[in-house]
This record gives sequence, structure tokens and C-alpha cells, in this order.
Amino acid sequence: MGRLRFFLERTKDVRFWLFLFLAALLFAVLYWQVKPRQYELRLFDVAKETIRSPVTVEDKEATARLKEEAAAKVADVYTLKKEYAENRVDLLSSLFAAIESVQNEAGSGRSPGDLTAKLEERLPPEWFAYLSSEEWRRLLSASPGELETAKEAALTAVHAAMSERISQAELDEARAKAATELKYAALPPALRETVAKLCRQAVIPNVVYDRTATEEKRRQAMDEVKPVKILQGQVIVEEGQFITSDIYHRLELVGLLGGGRPHWPAAGLCLFVLLLLAPLAYYFRAEKTNENLLLYGAVFTLMMAVMVLIRLLPSGGAVSAGYLVPAAFGPMLVRVLLGERLAVMTAIIGAVCGSILFNEEIGATGAVSVSLAVYLLAGGLAGTFCLPKELAKAKIWRAGVLVAVVNAGLLLSLLLMKNGRYSLAEIGLFLLMAAASGIFSAILTIGLLPVFETAFGILSPLRLIELSNPNHPLLRKLLTEAPGTYHHSIMVANLAEAACEAIGADGLLARVACYYHDIGKTKRPRYFIENQMGGNPHDHLSPQLSKNIIIAHVTDGVALLRKHRLPKEIVDIAEQHHGTTLLKYFYHKALEQTGVISEAEFRYPGPKPQTKEAAVINIADSVEAAVRSLANPSQEKIEKIVRGIIADRLQDNQLNECDITMKELEIVARSLCETLNGVFHSRIEYPEVRKEKVKHA
Repeated sequence: MGRLRFFLERTKDVRFWLFLFLAALLFAVLYWQVKPRQYELRLFDVAKETIRSPVTVEDKEATARLKEEAAAKVADVYTLKKEYAENRVDLLSSLFAAIESVQNEAGSGRSPGDLTAKLEERLPPEWFAYLSSEEWRRLLSASPGELETAKEAALTAVHAAMSERISQAELDEARAKAATELKYAALPPALRETVAKLCRQAVIPNVVYDRTATEEKRRQAMDEVKPVKILQGQVIVEEGQFITSDIYHRLELVGLLGGGRPHWPAAGLCLFVLLLLAPLAYYFRAEKTNENLLLYGAVFTLMMAVMVLIRLLPSGGAVSAGYLVPAAFGPMLVRVLLGERLAVMTAIIGAVCGSILFNEEIGATGAVSVSLAVYLLAGGLAGTFCLPKELAKAKIWRAGVLVAVVNAGLLLSLLLMKNGRYSLAEIGLFLLMAAASGIFSAILTIGLLPVFETAFGILSPLRLIELSNPNHPLLRKLLTEAPGTYHHSIMVANLAEAACEAIGADGLLARVACYYHDIGKTKRPRYFIENQMGGNPHDHLSPQLSKNIIIAHVTDGVALLRKHRLPKEIVDIAEQHHGTTLLKYFYHKALEQTGVISEAEFRYPGPKPQTKEAAVINIADSVEAAVRSLANPSQEKIEKIVRGIIADRLQDNQLNECDITMKELEIVARSLCETLNGVFHSRIEYPEVRKEKVKHA
């Protein structure tokens, strides 16, 4: 229930629906670029176009085949058994020892047949299969010296032969080598041949198959096989080529035949869009008004619409329509209407979206996509930072030209880093598109600014600059009908602008608002002291009537400003610039005449200042009038007046409804004093020059 209640509360918030709309917009714009393309192809069809892989995937079947082939090429591993040589030498030595033992028993009167039978009992049966009965009798009848010589020669030959590796295939060669070692032995030929025959039988293979080592070596060979990958952008089938089973398998593997998972790209894009919009959500988390949110949504939507329209333009070869995108116009609009920080975020988001939107146009490998992202980001940031604080249409044009220069320079550097892969004609077309992007950004910014300002009631710096033009009808009216008030407004504007900028408020807004704050005095200009050339008409009026005329200049001014459709911020300041302050002069005059009178009757209707700019203008308006009334203003007098007026506003609770702090009021006081001291500084007194008549001689 708690989560449901939280969700219902959030859905009432305009921010929730705005970011839901922006997320849906981005998803709709980008989905067609990330959605896998599907082809209706069958085996042995002819490809109607060249097909490239949209992703990088591993062909596991091909990798497995290569691993099997690598393992099959590994030969079996055989291990040398050195103990086999010792065993065969010991066995041969035991044979000769048995013969010697049987010969010793022959002296006891046993017959040769008995000796042979006795020898059979002492030797393994297989030995008797190697030699004939005659050969065994020959060995038994050999003299002790011959038998010792035969033994040593046989043992030496067998040991020498089995000291080397002997496989089954090399066995005959090793046995022949062992027999050859006996040809120089000092033995009768027949006996030598018999001993050689024994040596041949004594030599056996001394290497055995090592299963563990073989499997390890095959595993290493398989591990060394690199995975077979189909790279992003790799050509799978050329136009006009037959679709073989191998090509069909690769097309199916990369998901171009409908065998992929189309919901995964959608899920990934959803997550990407949420992460991309998260900084915007954080930026707008404390936004209290819906106008700025809706305005940003409109600018963002328009920026995406322009990208989509340019995406529909035909492009071919190395030249992409993406370089024609006016990436700076969105950030420039946001910079003028909503501020620099938000414009930087807009430039980043626009660059990321543009690089994805034009990805197919600029190559599937993604390398040029990074180049386009850098290009779009540079254009957006250049448009943001090239706009000066004091805006005018000429300044926006200049910013557009600077963006064009930045675009062209950056694009040229990117092209040169590609080691001259482009022709001069292509480079020229690239640079022309880069310049057009900057100029097009300025055109869109200038053309759309009035639309957004009118539709959303936004007071942009450019609009303020236009309102500060002395040729504006209201300012011309003020100058011609109330020149004193016009001069007073200019002075208050200078004071308020400097003070507002000192505390971080909008100095330009304060200046322009000051130009119009007393426009209501044009209805009865002679009743205000700065416009009086002779007597004061208030000397002949009652305090109540004079009070009504003075207070009416606020309501008259507000009505006049609304009639001429001036921005709400300027109208509000004109309405609040006196707050609910007391007309002390006429109040005390009425008090002297009647004795008892309500103070509330002689107060301005308000409201009190609601913003820092209105509070500063409230103070600066009174300060300028008070200082102008001084005969000989000095620094001490000016500071006393400034601080006295600020103290009076605080005691009268005129600043309670705005968020200006005591620290900022101190800064305002110092700024006002510095500006006034610069205006009313002491001057050198020049001596009077007497004019003398020149007499002619």
C-alpha cells in the first residue's frame, strides 16, 4: 500500500509525466537503430544486398571444431622408463649366473641333458623359446673364461642399447645395434652368435604411453585456439553470393534470421534511456514551477525532431548526414531560456543520441560513431559557451559562426587522423556540412526564441536586451513626457544592476525593470518632483488627494505595462517596487491638518518585494531619490542615507517575503555606496575667465 500511495502521489507531479514522455520519445527515436534487422533468406538463395554483422558474437561450433583439430594434431606422449634398462641387464646377468651355477653342478657327474633340465627350472619359460636346445647346450659347454667374456659383452651391449629411447617402431633397429656390439667380442663365432641372439631378445621398448601428459598437452593446444568471432561490421555475405550452409549458420548466429532475442535490445535501450535522463531528473528535482519543465520538454522534443528529419536525408559513401545536424541549436536555446548548466547537459545528451541515431549511416564498427559523438558534443558545447551574457541577435549570429568554425576545425582534424582516406571533394563536402550546421543552429535559435518566449512567457536575456532599446514605445513615451523620471529610472537602473550582480541576482533583469518601474508617472508627470520645472501642484491639493495621485502611478504603470504585453517579471517588479511603504510626507501633513488619521490609508497597496531583484530596486529607488535631494553629497552622507533606508525597510518588514539575506543586504549597501560615490564625486572648481573687450588700435 505504501508503494502504491507513493506512485499515485508521484503521478500527480508534472515532472513524472514529463520525464515519462521524454523517455518514451527517446526510446521511440532510438529503437529503430538498435532493433536487429531481420532477413527472409533460405539456403542457396542469392543475396540481394551485402549483409554485415550488427554485433560481435562467437561462433562456438567453429571454435569447437578448431579445438578438436588442434587436439588431434598433438602426438601421443611417451615417457622413458630408465629402470627398464637396469631390469633387463639384471635379468641377463641372472641368466649367466644360472648357467654358471649349472656348470658347477656338472662337475658332480650330471649329464648335459640333466644340466639343461636343471637350467629350465631356474629360468623363465619364455627364455627357452628364444634359443634352441643346441644353443643352450653350447652356452652350458662354454668355458668359464668364454662365459665371463660373453656375459660382460652382453651386459655392455644391452645396457648401451637401452640407455636410449626405444619405441616399438625402433625396436628392431635397437636390437640390431645391440647384436652389432658383440662382433668384436673374443668369442667363438657360434658362441658369439648365440650371445647376440640373447642380447636381441633382452632389448625391449623402454618408453610407455603417458595418458596424463598427452591429455594435458592436448588441453594446452585447445586453449591456444582463439575463439572464432564474427565481428561487428564484418561482411557475412556479398551481394549476389549464394547462401551456403555456413553463411546461413552465421546469419542465424548474429540474429539476422529471426533467431535472436529482440527483447534484449529493447531492455538495454530502456536502461540506457533512464540512465541518460537521470541527470535531468536530478537537475529538475527542486523545480517548483511547471513552465520551465514544459519549456525544456518542448525544446528537447524539437531537437530530436530535427535529428530525425535529417536522418531521413539520403547519404552515401563516407559522407554522413549526421554531420549536418545543428547540434548547437538545442543547447543554445536552453542556454538562453533556462541557463548554462542545463545547456551543457543538453549538449551531452544530444551528442549521445545523435551518435546512436546515425550509427547505421556511419558504419557498423562504431569507430566513426565515436567521431560523430565528439563532433556533436563539440558543436553543442561551443554553442553554449560562445553565447555572451549580454545577448543580442548579432551575438547569436556570431556564436553560430564560431560554432561553424569549431565544427569545421574539429571535423578536419578527425579526417586527417584517418590518414587521408578521403578525397578533396569529400573533405570539402564535410567542411561545408560542418559550417552549415553552425549557421543552421543560429537560424533556428533566432527563429524559435520568440516562439518559446511567447508560448511560455519566458523572459530571456535577448528579450531583455530588446526591451532596453530606447526606441521602445514606452521608453520614448517616458523620455518625452517625463524626462526627469526617465533620468531617475536610468540612475536607479545603474544602482540596481551593480547591486544585483554583486549578490548573484539577475542584473540585466533589474536594469530593464528599472527602466519601466515608474512608467505610470507618464499619466500625471507634473505631480512628481523630478518633472517639475516651476511650482509644486501638491501645494494646492489636500494630502489625501496627493496621496492618491502618487500611489496611482504604481497601478497606472502596471496597467500600461500589461497593455503593452511586457513580461510578467517586469510587471511584478513595477507593482512591488514600493511594497507597502508609507508616504511619510503626506501622512505627516495630513496628521498635522486632521490630528488623527490611519497610517494604512497612506501606504502603497503592495505587494511587498517577492524577489531579490525587486528588493534591491525597492531600496535603490529610495536611495537615488534621497541622494539626489542632497545639496552637497559626500561619502559619509551617502552611506548614512543608504544604511538608513535599508534599516527602515527592515524595521517596516518590507523585505520579509523575499529570500534576500542580511549578508546580501550588506553587499547591496556597499555596492550602492560605491556606485553613488562614483556618480557624485567631487569636481575641480575652475576659475572664472573674464571676457575683455579687445580694443583696436
